[in-house]
Amino acid sequence: MSRTIPHRELRNNSSAVLREVQAGERIDISNHGEIVAVLVPPNPQHRDSLRVRKARVAGGLSDLPRARIDQPSQEALDDLRGDR
Repeated sequence: MSRTIPHRELRNNSSAVLREVQAGERIDISNHGEIVAVLVPPNPQHRDSLRVRKARVAGGLSDLPRARIDQPSQEALDDLRGDR
């Protein structure tokens, strides 16, 4: 079964649309009346190769030392840009 929805509906109701695709429905996405994309459930033979792996976290930004500057950030950026 197939139906067409505007991209706005996909944006506003993406979870519901993806549940429908997961349930086996094909959904054509239109932009200004023209089909621009087709959402289909993955082929069962290729489902294992589509699994998403969790990102490896080696460290976070919170581990970086804090830097103190003597001038406002905007002045530092202007200086780096050569605006001063």
